[in-house]
Amino acid sequence: MTVTTDAPGKLPTPAEEARLWALIEAAWAELGDEPLALRQALIESDPADDDDDDGPSYAIDAWLDAFLDRLGHLTAELTGQELTDLDRVVERKLHDIDREDIHEVTDGSDDGFLYARGFIVALGRAYYEAVCANPAMALLDADCEGMCYLFAHLHNDRFGSWPETGSGISRESFGNPAGWSA
Repeated sequence: MTVTTDAPGKLPTPAEEARLWALIEAAWAELGDEPLALRQALIESDPADDDDDDGPSYAIDAWLDAFLDRLGHLTAELTGQELTDLDRVVERKLHDIDREDIHEVTDGSDDGFLYARGFIVALGRAYYEAVCANPAMALLDADCEGMCYLFAHLHNDRFGSWPETGSGISRESFGNPAGWSA
């Protein structure tokens, strides 16, 4: 379950969200069976049992750069508007999991917590939803900084400008008032 706020601004459409998750799955699928198995193991894991530094929780790290490269390749022909739409979805997903209960598991500074949330998004919809439902599924010190602004950087590289998502929210850490106790 995703927590959303009443922040004004443009929201991602269901089709834009579906496109993001489909692209993420396609990028992972291009990498073969091993990372798919590692991601599945994370989704099925019991958070209380995974204390081992060589388990699937950290083995997936070796695949993150290749995943981001594949995701960039899959979006190479997208328009500026399509990249902006994807960036808006990522921004919203990062904002929605900017929550105290998830931070308690992942820990991290402002940037560290943002990168931890980038990791959660990068692993795909099933893992994202698992963490939303049970923050204990998140991992301490896991990060995927590249996912946090991937589509914004691609937009800037290809079109010479930073995308304007129109969402009125921030993906930065501690920016979702609904996710933090007063």
